[in-house]
Amino acid sequence: MATEGDEGTTGPLSGLRIVEFAGLGPTPFAAMLLADYGADVLRIDRKGQPPLSPGDGRQDFLSRSRSSVALDIKSVDGRALARQLIGKADVLLEGYRPGVMERLQLGPDKAFALNPRLVYARMTGWGQSGPLAQKAGHDINYVALTGGLHMMGSADAPPPVPLNVVGDFGGGGMVVVSGILAALVERQSSGRGQVIDAAMIDGAALLLTQLYAWRAMGFWSPERASNLLDGGAYFYRCYETADGYVAVGAIEPQFHAALIAGLGLNLADFADHMNRALWPERTRTLEALLKTRTRDEWVSVFEPFDACVTPVLTQDEAVQYAANTQRSVFTGVDSAQPNPAPRFSRTPAQIRSAPTLPGQGGYAALKAWGVSETEIGALVSRDVIRAD
Repeated sequence: MATEGDEGTTGPLSGLRIVEFAGLGPTPFAAMLLADYGADVLRIDRKGQPPLSPGDGRQDFLSRSRSSVALDIKSVDGRALARQLIGKADVLLEGYRPGVMERLQLGPDKAFALNPRLVYARMTGWGQSGPLAQKAGHDINYVALTGGLHMMGSADAPPPVPLNVVGDFGGGGMVVVSGILAALVERQSSGRGQVIDAAMIDGAALLLTQLYAWRAMGFWSPERASNLLDGGAYFYRCYETADGYVAVGAIEPQFHAALIAGLGLNLADFADHMNRALWPERTRTLEALLKTRTRDEWVSVFEPFDACVTPVLTQDEAVQYAANTQRSVFTGVDSAQPNPAPRFSRTPAQIRSAPTLPGQGGYAALKAWGVSETEIGALVSRDVIRAD
């Protein structure tokens, strides 16, 4: 953890050591967050395995802020090095199917024998147990089985294909990071590590807690596009303009009043705005009106109003949008990427290095973890590792 002298110069997780077994989606996302927060994360890539990134790995922002060792994990010497690193780590993070780490003789029982204080974080789609544990899946499948996918989209079409943020990154990466931090706090009193069974199916369901509460309260209808937050409400949805789209989120009465004023309509004609029976006709009115001007013209119209009306930006537009640049939401120009979040007042998170390719930075990292130059050289000569 961070020490007294580290204030203002390193992240809040400075001093924490994490071994990351390379994977896809939520696992590298979680490792990126922890590394941005100052943890010393050493990624173990599979030596000889094709790159996990679909493009240029030097632009794979999920691989930023940490070093890599490309390791022949199936070899005796490779597993020995992995065990050596696990013995020095505070956290192990892996995203393999259940049983893979056990077959590599690196499962929790073996790891705890080496390091009883280890927090052993396991990231899967369906969890370590259950009828789907050994089945393949992707974000769309996890969201589908939680009921979340059925809530999305229009009433007269199949649910849309969602971006992989609810299952992979929200329900997966964010939740496993939360679990890791909780386990580290608990370890301070118990002195013991534990296993974290983080499943995207569990996390995706957890993100829907408010919507399940509303269903229990009778506030949420199972019919798509008929509810407050699914496009049913005329004051909470996206509208097409003459050349693009605007997002409207004017739920509360004061924001709703500002929306109607900005549109130049009579507020008395839009009374009782939570009456669902009135929503379809009012939606049609706003659809016709908003098409009469361009997106940016409407943005200009709403500038004086606190009406929760914003342009729907492309990625290229988002990185150049004035409010985002002033806040430094993104960094970089040609290859812009999101900055670390949240922001810490004394121990700021930071992008500590560019994305690393397999083996990049590994030599210095292994030395920092206490592996001797002689041992590193021997492993390289026997083709067990690549550590540049």
